[in-house]
Amino acid sequence: MEASPRLVAVREPSAPEGAVVVLHGGASRGDRVLVSPTQLSVVRMIPTARTVARAGRGRLAVYRLLNRYRGWDSRHTPVDDADWALDLLCRRFPGVPLGLVGHSLGGRAALLAGDHEAVRSVVALNPWVYPDDHAELTGRRVLVVHGLCDRVASPARARSVVRNLSRTADVEFVPVPAGKHAMVGHHREFDGRAAAFTADVLLGLG
Repeated sequence: MEASPRLVAVREPSAPEGAVVVLHGGASRGDRVLVSPTQLSVVRMIPTARTVARAGRGRLAVYRLLNRYRGWDSRHTPVDDADWALDLLCRRFPGVPLGLVGHSLGGRAALLAGDHEAVRSVVALNPWVYPDDHAELTGRRVLVVHGLCDRVASPARARSVVRNLSRTADVEFVPVPAGKHAMVGHHREFDGRAAAFTADVLLGLG
């Protein structure tokens, strides 16, 4: 049986002015391991999504995306699931601007899926990236927040990607000096910045 991605509604107003997809991380533990709603990388994004919803003040629809598989391979990547979610929201809310917020591998997926025509804002939290990752993000606003004590995802790699993206897009890199990969203890720096940035871009508050 083929696995399917799922959207979990966090806030769903009847007539939103913007919609946000929150993407979890999580490395593969074997070949095409299915995502569990209780895995730590998924659970970690629950407070992030709720913070984004609060910042939207009832004007943003916010969803958490559960990917099909935990990892990233040549046959299927989290970008495929993000594209599926964005297409679904475009049909559900025609003409509404979309935002992406992702952590770790979800941060990489957010950056690479940000070229979707409806996306206006992209936030990557401690993104696990390759230095040459690139997407055509002209016209989007992008925020990368990275803990400098992250031993899982390299801040230096993230800076390289930011330099690449900044040639065509409005990109900001915010370092969190004591921040680690799980973002524990610095939720205001990570979740708070992600929420405020997303609301500012999608709702024109900034």
